[in-house]
Amino acid sequence: MTDRTQYETISGRTETEIEISRSRFLTRIERISDETAAREVIAEVRAEHPRARHHCTAFVIGPDGRVQRSSDDGEPSGTAGAPMLDALVSAGLSDVVAVVTRYFGGVLLGAGGLTRAYRASVAEAVLAATRVPRGLRYPTVVTSAYDVAAQIEAEARRRGFAVGEAAYSDRVAQEFLVSADEQAALTALAAELSAGSAELAVSEPRYIDLA
Repeated sequence: MTDRTQYETISGRTETEIEISRSRFLTRIERISDETAAREVIAEVRAEHPRARHHCTAFVIGPDGRVQRSSDDGEPSGTAGAPMLDALVSAGLSDVVAVVTRYFGGVLLGAGGLTRAYRASVAEAVLAATRVPRGLRYPTVVTSAYDVAAQIEAEARRRGFAVGEAAYSDRVAQEFLVSADEQAALTALAAELSAGSAELAVSEPRYIDLA
């Protein structure tokens, strides 16, 4: 597990279009979970625009952005995929794929013009997208009596802790999703409100959306 505790992605799909020297650049950026999902988005865009000359791509995956791929798809080497990838990385985003579909307008842009156009296309889509912070949280199930569980949940919400699912039997097993710092506070809170009778079970941490 990476030691990075927070990063940013986007909420879903964003599509934009710009025109430069009569060439149209249609951009889709979309949130994805892995490389397979990224390639599915790329294939979908290709199918939607079969007559386009180029479908250039870039994607970044993982909390630390370790997985990075790009493709010029027939444009001069280094003029499309790399600047698109740079736009994503510079924006601090991960778990995102970008596809720029170009319809040639008859005017040659040159290497510099293409590089600027592809980077600008992704940068504009990034600005239009809704950013979502993700954080590393520990699923912690607190099992306690019904009246105590209600008190613990109310105080946890007041402190801004993320509250998950609950299971009900003779007692309540309430899940909280807390950071490493919050975990100590939740443990103390549960012990105080239950007079030491609450039971806590902590699972492996996972990333969740924080907004």
